[in-house]
Parts: sequence; structure tokens; C-alpha cells
Amino acid sequence: MTRLALTGARIFDGERLREGDAVVIDGARIEAVMPQESLERGIKRHDLDCGLIAPGFIDAQVNGGGGALFNDDPSLGTIARIATAHRRFGTTGLLPTVITDVPEIMRAAMRAVADARLARMPGILGIHIEGPFIDQRRRGAHAERFIRAITPGDVDELLGLDCGTVLVTLAPSKVGPEIIAELAAAGIIVSLGHAEASAAEALAALATGARGFTHLYNAMSGLGGRVPGMVGAALTDRESWCGLIADGHHVDPVALKLALAAKPKGKLFLVTDAMPPAAGGPARFSLQGREITAKGGRLELADDTLAGSNLTMDRAVRYCCAELGVEREEALRMASLYAAAFLRLDNRRGRIAPGYMADLVHLDDELNVLGTWVDGESSEHISLPPRGRGT
Repeated sequence: MTRLALTGARIFDGERLREGDAVVIDGARIEAVMPQESLERGIKRHDLDCGLIAPGFIDAQVNGGGGALFNDDPSLGTIARIATAHRRFGTTGLLPTVITDVPEIMRAAMRAVADARLARMPGILGIHIEGPFIDQRRRGAHAERFIRAITPGDVDELLGLDCGTVLVTLAPSKVGPEIIAELAAAGIIVSLGHAEASAAEALAALATGARGFTHLYNAMSGLGGRVPGMVGAALTDRESWCGLIADGHHVDPVALKLALAAKPKGKLFLVTDAMPPAAGGPARFSLQGREITAKGGRLELADDTLAGSNLTMDRAVRYCCAELGVEREEALRMASLYAAAFLRLDNRRGRIAPGYMADLVHLDDELNVLGTWVDGESSEHISLPPRGRGT
């Protein structure tokens, strides 16, 4: 792979906006960010002519997209299709997410991600295992029949995974602090969610190693004046991270503004919780035999329960800016740097700096995606894989 200099666009390096600089890519990594006039003669240049180069978006919760659903077909082909679909909307790194299901499906998902990592599939950072060790009282769209208690065998299986970053969502009302401590000590990122848990239970889980909260406000005990619940624990704890689905449907903008005011800067990051309709998929799909339909921007079961989203990361960034008053650079950090920090990847992702992965997004002035680079490869060189079963 030849060295390449990206020129002609402003650069947001994850910390500050830079004018008149170029990004020099060498292979899969960034070699330098330097004044354009200092580029060596003869280096290959790609003049972008306008817009903004920013760190590529990182999505820690992606169930599907482009018509594909990971639970429906947990295979290499499905992972590739989901990643390719979301890449067109700025996502350069993601965790394929498998939700509560039969053990065979969940194990197949783990094997598929391990295979994707072994094959160095672009943009696959690891796996998000959302359930089945959750609280049926806050199951959301998770099928009740698959929810179960965690066993020593489950713990051993999680500890033995070779999937890159492993993120597990579990209920602190159903999984004890000693198990959370064991998982966290092994490097697994434990996130709290889908639980009717008390604030005390959530705080105890954080004290023993849990790192944050899955889709804040959704599928968790809410904030009350005398019963603060999981939301109260999440908003008052200074060290934990919280994922946000900023689509105007999952959380009221007033509640999102409350989270922005309460949490320290850097502790809120954007996720999509995307399902097959996202990133160009059809409006209807089946999840474990239940029909889900897109209605007015929402994905709903027959009883109006929200079932993931059709959100893409670029839309989440624009929503934060337009509806929540978040500054553009801060919204971009929420879509990249802060997610990387939550996933312990911010030493190589989330910034445009020497030695970091060349995962970049090119945006216009309205924050629409013009192009991406993943591991230094332009999206122009990426082809859409064939559809798998059930998509």
C-alpha cells in the first residue's frame, strides 16, 4: 500500500480543528498530520476539495443494518454486510451485537466474530453480547423465553473468548458483584442494562468492575425522587460511561440534556442499537418470529414496544447538534473518541494522530458523509457482500 496524503479539507483531530493541514496515511495507520506546504514532493495526494476529515465513528451496539440481522444469521457474511452498510454512514469500527437468544445462536455469533477478527475483517472491533443474563421485568424487545440466569459454564465461556473487545450487557439485579468482578478482571467490559435494579445494586456493580450503562434510560429502572434507580446511579457516578440512542424516539431531548449536564465530559457516547432497516434495509423484518415494523422513524413490535432503531451514526451526530445544542466537535467526540475510551481503544482509535489507525470519515458542512477510510482503505474500494439468510 502506498503512502497517501489527504488534502483540501479541514481536519478535526479529535481534540481541535486544524486548517491547512494534511493527513498522511502509511498503510493502515496515520503517519503524520502536517501543514500541506510541508508535504514532500512526489507523495501521492488525494485532494478532497472541501469538507471536514474527522475520526471515523465507533458504534458499540449494532444488531443489524442494510437488511441483515446478526441474530438471524450469525455468520461472516452477515458481519461483513452490516459493517459495509454502516460504513456508508461514517461508522468505521463497530461491535456486532447479538441479543438474548438460544445458546446455539449466541455461540455461533461468538465464533463468527472470532473468525472475522482472525480474517482481519475491516472495522470489526469485537462483539457485544447483550443478554441473556438480564431482568425479564425490563426485557424490552428481548424474548422472555430466552432470558436465563448465568452459570459457571457461561462465565468460563466468556472468559475463553478470542473476539477482540468483548462487551457484555447484564442486569445487576440478576448477576452478583463477584461474577462481575471476575469478568472485569479478565478484561471483559461489563455494561449494566435491561434491569429493574436499585441504585444501590447498580453502584455495587460499578464498584466491582462494571464500566458503564447500556442505552441510558432505556430498559432500566428510572429516576425518582425517593427511588433513584439505575438512571440515578448512572447520572451521579462520575467514572462510568453511558451509551445514548439519540434518535428523538428512544429518549426525550430533555432527558438527554439532563444527562449531558450531569455527566462529566467524555462519559457519554453515541450508539445506534441499529436493526436491519438501518443503513438502507427494508421497513419490515422478523426478530425471533416476531414482526417488527418501521413507523414514523420508530421500530416497533405489535404492542408498540421499541425494538432497536433504524438510526445511523451520522444522523445521531446531527441530532445532537440540531436538537440538543451540542457543539459539532463535541458531538464528533461522542461518536468516536468517547466510545473508543469506553472500549479501552483510545490509544489507537478516536483521534487523527501519528500511530493511530487510519479510520476516517469525510463530512460536508451539514455533517453528511462524503466518504470513509478503514485501515487506510477508501470506501471506494469496498464492495457489498452478498445477502445472507434472512435478509
